[in-house]
Order: sequence, then C-alpha cells, then structure tokens
Amino acid sequence: MTLIDLRSDTVTKPTPAMLDAMFKADVGDDVYGEDATANKLEEQVAALLGKEAGLFTASGTMANQIAIHVHTRHGDAILAEEDSHVFLYEAGAAAAQSGVQFDLIPFARNFSDDAIDEFIKPEWIHYASTKLLVVENTHNRGSGRVLNPKELARIHKRGRHHGLTLHCDGARLWNAAQALDCSEKSLADGFDTVSVCFSKGLGAPVGSVLVGSKAQIDRARKIRKRWGGGMRQIGYLAAGALFALENNRSRLKDDHRRVKMLYDGIKELEASGLPVSTSLPEIWTNILYFKVSNGDKTAAELRDAGVIVNHLGHGKLRAVTHMHIDDNAVGHTLLSLRRILRNS
Repeated sequence: MTLIDLRSDTVTKPTPAMLDAMFKADVGDDVYGEDATANKLEEQVAALLGKEAGLFTASGTMANQIAIHVHTRHGDAILAEEDSHVFLYEAGAAAAQSGVQFDLIPFARNFSDDAIDEFIKPEWIHYASTKLLVVENTHNRGSGRVLNPKELARIHKRGRHHGLTLHCDGARLWNAAQALDCSEKSLADGFDTVSVCFSKGLGAPVGSVLVGSKAQIDRARKIRKRWGGGMRQIGYLAAGALFALENNRSRLKDDHRRVKMLYDGIKELEASGLPVSTSLPEIWTNILYFKVSNGDKTAAELRDAGVIVNHLGHGKLRAVTHMHIDDNAVGHTLLSLRRILRNS
C-alpha cells in the first residue's frame, strides 16, 4: 500500500528530472570556490531576492543560525514570535552556538508596533539587550501564516526605529509569494539577511541558501566552515535546489488549493456533528491543524488506512500538502477520517 504522507512537506523526494539534473551537475571544490553549480545557485537566489550574495547551506537551521551568529554577540537578545522555528525547533542552537537568548512576542499580536515596543530590551546593565529581530514568513502556526510586503515594511520600520538588524527565516518564502501573488524580492526587501529552503515544498533533497550583503556572506562562509559546513563537490546537491528554483515554485499553488480542500472537508465533517474541529480563521498556504478527541487513536487508525499525519498532543493533528499529494489523496484522507470518526 502506498502511504499518503501528510506529516510535512519535507518528506518529498526528487523527481526523475531533478535526479537527472543532479547527476549531470558541473561540480568542483566549493571550499576553493570552484563549484560552478553551487556558485550559479547562490548568484541566482541572491539576485531573485535582491541581495548582493548568497551561501549554500546543508539546512535551514544552519542558514538561520549562521545569520544569528553574524548579527549578534554573546549576551545579546533576539526578538521573535512564539513558536518560531529558530527558537523552538533548532535544538537550542542560538544559545549553544551564539550565546544569545530570545524574547518572544505572542503570535496573536502579529508583530504589532506596540508589541515590538513592549518586548524590546534596551541597553541597560541588567538586560540582555535586543539586537536582532527575526521574522518567519511563512510562520508554522495557523496554516502557514503569511506576512505581506506592507506588513513587513511596517515591521522593518519599527525594528529600525529601535536600531535592530533584521533576518527573515523564509524557509517557505516561496509559499508566501505564491499565496500573495507577489515576487519573492518584495518579501525580502528591508531584511539584512534572508534564508530560503529547497527541501520542503520545492522538492529538493537537501539545502538552503542564506543571502545578504557581500560582507555578511563573506563572514557567513567562514562561520559555515568553522561549523563543519564547508563541503566539496556540493554541486550535486545544489543542482537539485537549482532545478527546484527554476521549475517547482509555481506549482505550490496546487498545494495551497489541496489544503483548502482538506480544510473544507473537515469543516463539513464538523458541521455534520462528528468529533473533529479546526479553529483556523483562514487558510494561508499548505499547513492544516485540526483537533479530535483522541489524537493517538485517530492517527493510528489513519495510518492503518494509508494516511500519515502528525499528532502534536492533546488531540491536535497536523496535515501538510506537498508535491506528492494529489486530489485523490485528499479525497481518500477525508473518506478515511469520516469512517474513523463515525466508528469512534
């Protein structure tokens, strides 16, 4: 039985065309700066996002943490939203590797000006002073919450008012651009550095790119080397990311449409009186959260029916659409969920 894997868009695998591009990549020693494919990827991503230079990294976590290390010193503080990936899902790297701490704005306050003002820690002998503001776009909460260029410009202005540098964790920035029907550059404008990922919805097996000024990326390259990320013939990996960049961005709208199908189906099940609910006010991109009375049991029975979802505890389930999920997969998921709930 072929499993319908809705745990994350990180479970995607390269297509035959992507594998062919990787196999044929023009490679060299990247530590010497001689990998033509890695160089091409870095240059294209930097140009696409309106920055001077780019750096290929093994993961989004590496890209984000290098950016934090570039922008801060030990004892500084970072301002971010609660549940931000850099805080919650990167194994305490900011504290362990850069010696910094976080101040977290409640997600519901949506980086409002008054929230930024309230949570900023100024220079004072008793404080870890805030030096960096990190914005995640899209944010993992909700259904992949998107911030548009107008909202970002306001956040930038407020951050600059407090003398902060700005980093965007744009692992799913591609999704945000498709959801808003705008350019990725318009979402990257105003940030000192931006990280983007290729191993989620774009379907590459490995890799992210960090972009910024030439001086920032020169320092980032040395930090990457120091942290063991200086690889050699990385063009075989960069070629997958380059193929994804050139071929797989526009198809993200299909993922967004399919998660909306799933959302509408669950709302119908809820309206029919079955024990399932989703409190999301709207669907932004490709991530859906919903609740059932017994999350472990429902997740296990869905797996028996050929569908894998993440149970996050307290009956909260997460489903993420991606390039390996078609309309039939969504239909099968909803039919299976209906049957399981009716028998519960």
